[in-house]
Amino acid sequence: MSSTRCGLGFDLHPLVDGRPLVLGGVAVPYERGLGGHSDADVLTHAVCEALLGALALGDLGRMFPDTDPRWKGVSSLVLLEGVLAALRDRHATLVNVDATVVCQAPRLGSHLPAMAERLAKTLGVEPDRVSVKAKSPEHLGHLGRGEGIAAMAVVSVEVP
Repeated sequence: MSSTRCGLGFDLHPLVDGRPLVLGGVAVPYERGLGGHSDADVLTHAVCEALLGALALGDLGRMFPDTDPRWKGVSSLVLLEGVLAALRDRHATLVNVDATVVCQAPRLGSHLPAMAERLAKTLGVEPDRVSVKAKSPEHLGHLGRGEGIAAMAVVSVEVP
């Protein structure tokens, strides 16, 4: 008998000069990118964290520590593939992803379909199983001052 599990993921990185902005595996034109050990793709990281949480497998930092030079500058889609391998090892099946990116700038509306499509392709699911939304922090706090970008994700997973 299988059961459905849910996982919640969150990530936050500062915006910095000299790096491309990548969200959901998609390069988004902007004058700054996200600082971090990998490509710092907060959207993909949040999805990874949610998947790991659904199966109680710890967090992304435990699986891909920033002290390991193999992960320096790597695409977060590679990290997502590693998380998916852990799901397959447990015979788990992804049901759906619902994710939200929170940032003051850039405006993401026109990029959201590409992000959802790229994540769905990497996850090996139909595009209608991945939702990606964007919200503005309405100029409140660090995110509202444009100092960083955050993302959160919820996933459902079927486990035997």
